[in-house]
Amino acid sequence: MRKKCIRIVALLMIVCVGSLCGCVSIQKQDKEANQRGALEEEKPLSDLPGKNRDHIVVGFSQVGSESDWRNASTESFRNMFTAENGYYLLYEDAQQKQENQLKDVRNFILQEVDYIVLDPIVETGWDTVLKEAKDAGIPVILVDRTVEVENDDLYTCWVGSNFEEEGRRAGEWLESYLKWQERENDRIRIVTLQGTLESSSQIGRTQGFLKVLDANKKWEMLERRSGEFTQAKGKEVMDDFLSTYKDIDVVISENDNMTFGAIEAIEAAGKSCGPAGDIIVISFDAVQAALELMKRGKINADFECNPILGPFVSDIIQRLERGQEVEKIHYVQEQYFDASMNLEEILKKREY
Repeated sequence: MRKKCIRIVALLMIVCVGSLCGCVSIQKQDKEANQRGALEEEKPLSDLPGKNRDHIVVGFSQVGSESDWRNASTESFRNMFTAENGYYLLYEDAQQKQENQLKDVRNFILQEVDYIVLDPIVETGWDTVLKEAKDAGIPVILVDRTVEVENDDLYTCWVGSNFEEEGRRAGEWLESYLKWQERENDRIRIVTLQGTLESSSQIGRTQGFLKVLDANKKWEMLERRSGEFTQAKGKEVMDDFLSTYKDIDVVISENDNMTFGAIEAIEAAGKSCGPAGDIIVISFDAVQAALELMKRGKINADFECNPILGPFVSDIIQRLERGQEVEKIHYVQEQYFDASMNLEEILKKREY
């Protein structure tokens, strides 16, 4: 009888320990699910440690950290929106997921921030959450990418690049370059590494280049495909292009990181690129690493997309704080670079 009781007690202990481990496992899963920091319910800012109500509170939802350009953009905001400059910044990395950004904006509303800065991953699907911010009396400033909404009054303004103009200028540069090479009457076979589909940067750059393409009947777009703005995907897509098409004359890459991947693929296939190579490479963003590659003869031309947006947004916020009206659209100044320029001197002056 005593042995039977001991076995029952031991069995009960095993069940209890198993239940406890199950609870610990569930708690661990919950913790991992919330690591990004976008919780459904947040404390009011007045309850947050270190919150100083004398500061202007800005919530910033960033697309992610998929590229050198994106990281430079993020640093621009972090360097600008500091306590020394009179700000308290709440930063969220959306990890390339729109559902994360929707959650970010709603959390910012719950936290009663003064301003929301949003770099939208895609153009559509924002009407409801932007209306929630407007109803809460919180101005929303869009940066970099744009949105497509029924009522533009749902956001205060937008700051960024003219993506369609970038694409058009890239096409015009290629037109001039081919004339200089005396190839204007040649058949030119082109492939395009597109960015994240349905993002305004992808749409603008694709459409801008297409306008010049349509005017040049000898140009043939073999294929366009998304490289998702990442180096790994850019290499993967370029590998496939090279195995599918025997002759490629031009690669249009809608950001530098995809270009880095494309160059890897081209060279791995035994081909060369750049001014002295087999394939003309045109890129976008013009980050320092890309200009270094251009200096080494790997990229023909690169069209700048200015990531230093923090100071522009701060200026807008300061004007709004003074009760001044601001323009709806703010384009930043940009330029392009090609291999014929004095890249050594240009690189000395680059901020990113």
